[in-house]
Amino acid sequence: MEKESEVFLLGSWFSSYCTRVRLALEIKGIQYEYIEQDLTNKSQELLKYNPVHKKVPVLVHKGKPIVESIVILEYIDDCWKTAPKLLPEEPSERAKVRFWINYYDQKVGPSTKVVLVCNGKERDKAIEESNELLKVLEEGIARDIPNRSPFLNGENPGILDVVIGSSACNVEAFNEAIGGVDLSLEKYPCLFELVTVLKNSPIMKKSLPPHIDLVAKIREKFNLNQDA
Repeated sequence: MEKESEVFLLGSWFSSYCTRVRLALEIKGIQYEYIEQDLTNKSQELLKYNPVHKKVPVLVHKGKPIVESIVILEYIDDCWKTAPKLLPEEPSERAKVRFWINYYDQKVGPSTKVVLVCNGKERDKAIEESNELLKVLEEGIARDIPNRSPFLNGENPGILDVVIGSSACNVEAFNEAIGGVDLSLEKYPCLFELVTVLKNSPIMKKSLPPHIDLVAKIREKFNLNQDA
């Protein structure tokens, strides 16, 4: 177990990318110090450790910064080799997991943001496109990861569970922030079961942002109002 002084995380409470890293650290049992960042007034510490993108999350381990959430998750798994592992050991299984991580980050995540910034018929179209992407994800996971129980990674959450759960577990907050829109996962049995199990896990409950605060933050960030 590392000393707190050797591991610290620069993050933002409402960022699902930061939630990913916090979840991974908790799953691995790594002691760390969390340092909240004001992204409207970026600290010298953040600019020092991530001078290229100037974004969170940034994991600093023994003075060395690691940036980008997926890079950080893989670093954590490589550096702290004790169980539970975040990635499968078998190369072809690792490749499948990495594929669906990329699909989620490049397709599913951005589609949700499109829903938030659209209105009227454009929003209806965006929701339809988002549902199509989720259908592909549902079918792909069912095909490529058949032995999941209760998590995609088995008995403990793995990297794909973390990536999906860090944002999908907040779907109720997105629905409430938008108003009149249902982004429910109930029509996708595999994803719905996964998110339900994750939301009920102590690690996820500890890491997710407060529902009320997240609703307010989403409305503020995307200029939404209660009747939108």
